[in-house]
Amino acid sequence: ILSSGLINVPIYATLPATQVEFIMRDSEARAVFVSTAEQLEKIQSIRANLPSLSHVILFDDVREQSTMTLEALRETGTKATGQPTYEERIATIGKYDWASIIYTSGTTGDPKGAILNHWNFVSNVIACVSSISIGTDDRCLSFLPLSHVFERTAGYYSMLYAGVSIAYAENIDTVPQNLLEVKPTVMVSVPRLYEKMYARILGTVTAGSGLKKSLFFWAMGVGKKYANEKIEKRLKAATKVKYGIADKLVFRKLKARTGGKLRFFVSGGAPLSRDIAEFFYAAGLPILEGYGLTETSPVITVNTFDHFRFGTVGRPVDGVDVQIADDGEILVRGPNVMLGYYKKPELSNAALDGEWFHTGDIGYVDDDGFLTITDRKKDIIVTAGGKNVAPQPIENLLKTNKYITQAVIVGDKRKFISAVIVPNMDNVRVFAKAAGISHAEDADLVKDDKVIQKIHDEIERMSQHLASFERVKKFILLEKDFSIEQNELTPTLKVKRTIIEKKFEKEINALYAS
Repeated sequence: ILSSGLINVPIYATLPATQVEFIMRDSEARAVFVSTAEQLEKIQSIRANLPSLSHVILFDDVREQSTMTLEALRETGTKATGQPTYEERIATIGKYDWASIIYTSGTTGDPKGAILNHWNFVSNVIACVSSISIGTDDRCLSFLPLSHVFERTAGYYSMLYAGVSIAYAENIDTVPQNLLEVKPTVMVSVPRLYEKMYARILGTVTAGSGLKKSLFFWAMGVGKKYANEKIEKRLKAATKVKYGIADKLVFRKLKARTGGKLRFFVSGGAPLSRDIAEFFYAAGLPILEGYGLTETSPVITVNTFDHFRFGTVGRPVDGVDVQIADDGEILVRGPNVMLGYYKKPELSNAALDGEWFHTGDIGYVDDDGFLTITDRKKDIIVTAGGKNVAPQPIENLLKTNKYITQAVIVGDKRKFISAVIVPNMDNVRVFAKAAGISHAEDADLVKDDKVIQKIHDEIERMSQHLASFERVKKFILLEKDFSIEQNELTPTLKVKRTIIEKKFEKEINALYAS
C-alpha cells in the first residue's frame, strides 16, 4: 500500500463493528483487507453505512459475494499489463506525501485521525536507530499489534531498517513460552507486560521459603546499588563482586525466563513505574523507557545506555525539540510531528500552535535534558479543597504491589482521593487460604472484610511518603480485570478513565455518601 503511494488506515482486530464503522466512515476508506471470516462479518454488518467502500479483500479462502480473496488479487495483479513497475511507483512518492491516517485510541472520546507522511515515519526511524544500538545480530520478539504506531515504528520499521530479524508471538498469553523458543535479544512492549512479569516474579518469591526470600531481596538490594553506580559511572569493585554473586544465585534464573539472550527491553505507550524499571535493570534486564504519541510518529524521547536516568523517559531523539509551556504542558516540534487531524481543522489548529505540537501531557525537563512525565493534562484531579493531584504516579505506585493489578484514582471535586482497584486474584487467593477464608468465588473474596482490610493495609503501607491529600482514603474492589471487550481498555491497554468512572459511578458515589 505504501509503496504504491496509497494511504493506509490501520484498525485493531479487537475493535467492535461500531468502532470500525466510525474509522472507515471518517477516513472514507475505499478498500479494506480482512483476515478471517469473523472480521468479514464485522464489515458485512456495517457495509451499508460505508458509501466509499468499493473493495473487500479477504485473506481466508472463503467464497463470499462482493469480496475478493487475497490470492485472486495477486492473480489479477500478475495478469495486469501496462501498469507502472514497483520501482516506478515508489519513484513517484514524495517524502511529504501522506502515508497513513492513524486513529488515536480514544481514551477521552471519539478517535481522531492523525495524518502522518512518509518523512514523519522515516525521520523517526532514523532517529530511533541512531539512539539505540541494534543490528543484524539481533532478534526481536513482537507481540503488540502493528496497528499500534509504537510497534509499527519501533518494533517493525526500525527493526527492518537496522537488519534485525523479527519473530511474531502467537498471542499475548504465549509470550512467556515464545520467549524461551525465540530467545530474543530485544523486545518492544507497553508497561502492562512488565507489570505482569514483575507481579509474577514477586508472587513466586514471597510464596517461597524465608531463606529464598532473604536471598532474593538481598540480591535486589545489591542489583539496585550496582545499577545506580553503573549509570552514574562510579561503579565500585566491591559492588561489582557482590553483583557477580547475586547474578549467579538469583538473576541468571530470571534472565533464563526471557530465553537467556535478552540485551534490553523497550517500553512505551504508557508510563512505566520507576520501581519496576529499577527492578529489571538490577536483574540485568534493562528497560529503555521512551515517550511518544500517535501524533509524533511516535518517538519523542528515549533512555539509552549512554544517557539513562530512572524515573524519566529519556532525552529527545535527534531532530526533535521539547519545550515546557507555562502551564507545564509538554510541547514538541520536529520532522516527526503530524500534519494535523483528518477533517478536524479546529482540533488541528488547537493542537498545532505554529511549529509546536501540544501533547496534552504535563511534565518537566531537568538540567541534563531528561524529560519526566507527571500526568495527562486532562487527568489532573482537583479536590474540593483545591489540591491538584496527578493520578498516574499514584496508580503506578499501587500497581507495584503484589495484591494489586490495576488502580484508577478518582476524586475530582471530592473531599478526598479514592480508587477503583482490580486485585491480583492469584495472590489474593493465596492470602485467603493462609487467613482461613473459605470463599471459593472471586466475587465473594473481594467483599470479604479480611481481604478488604489487607488491601487497605497494603495501600497505607505504600503511601507513607505521599502527602495526605494524595493518599487513597477509600476504594472499591472489582472481581475481574479491565478488558478491551468491555470498552474499559484501549487496544493499546490504556485504561479508559472516563468509562471506568461512568461504569462504576454508583459504587464510587457510595464511597462519598457518608
